[in-house]
Amino acid sequence: MIRNEKNSGRYPPPFPPTKNHPGFTLVELLVVIAIIGTLVAMLFPAVQASREAARRMKCANNLKNIALALHNYQNANGSFPPSFSIEPGTVQPGKNGSWSVHGLILPFLEQANAYDMVDLTRPWSEQIDSSVPPMKIPVYFCPSEIHNFPRTKNGEPYTHPITYGFNCGTWLIYDPKNKHNKGDGVFYANSHTTVTEIRDGMSQTLLAAEVKAFTPYFRNTEDPGPEVPFTAGEITALASGASFKVGPSTNSNTGHTEWCDGRAHHTGMTTVFTPNTVVPYTHTDGNTYDVDYSSWQEGKSATQPTYSAVTSRSYHPGIVHAAMMDGSVHSIHEKIDLDVWRAMGTRASGHSEISITAGSWEDF
Repeated sequence: MIRNEKNSGRYPPPFPPTKNHPGFTLVELLVVIAIIGTLVAMLFPAVQASREAARRMKCANNLKNIALALHNYQNANGSFPPSFSIEPGTVQPGKNGSWSVHGLILPFLEQANAYDMVDLTRPWSEQIDSSVPPMKIPVYFCPSEIHNFPRTKNGEPYTHPITYGFNCGTWLIYDPKNKHNKGDGVFYANSHTTVTEIRDGMSQTLLAAEVKAFTPYFRNTEDPGPEVPFTAGEITALASGASFKVGPSTNSNTGHTEWCDGRAHHTGMTTVFTPNTVVPYTHTDGNTYDVDYSSWQEGKSATQPTYSAVTSRSYHPGIVHAAMMDGSVHSIHEKIDLDVWRAMGTRASGHSEISITAGSWEDF
């Protein structure tokens, strides 16, 4: 017999009741992802700006320490160190001559161990095996510099670059024929500049400024003469017959790659051009390089003077950091007036007032 009874609850209904569960639709999910992406994009520049501000402060602090070391050297020796110490025409092929200011002040930068490992009376290139030339001295290197690695030779670390060049003056930096015809900066070959010789004022005279590592440059040209160039074209017009240190690989561009070498194109800067000025030169390899220039390597010739356009450059947008001879550090705008910049590079030109009235900088 078939029972025709209503379900008494002993069996579940064939289809259980459904419930509404909250969730995201695909469109809502895409909207959320887009919002998050927008917020991250908005936050990223702020993070980058914060990091750059920290790098700028570290860079300025490096220059403060370098300035302090220079003054401690001066207190111990009675004068500031020379950029290069050499007898005219005595640098032999394959020898790189005397040590830089960077090498001479090592004991005053808590680098006495490195200083004790080398002999500063011998060419630094003879002492590669000491492991000192390839060393990175942190205070000589800006944290914003993108080429943070040694220069190599035959596949091995050879030297480490620097990003702070000492003030070699305006244009003429060395004349082997006439010891009285010398650079107008604080540091030049065989110099022993005293405080009293800086007659433009310690607070108005450059000590050092930022430079970029692995800078393309050319050198060893005909004598360009004493007239200071005003345009990049005047520099690149001197390239005929020059020796080039440029190339598509970073290691081919060797300016400011030898912290221990005293020549201007390695550890100096000049004020021919204002900071971050581009000096474009199109090489025979088809590439255009932003170049520095030295008419002749200091010490290589007994007759040829050295004129240099070694521009202060940095990776800090719109500015370079510079230390003055009084130890102060400033952020120098790349649009600073050229006359002001050149006046800051001289030690005794009588133009000290120009930088007081027209200087363009931010104090640290």
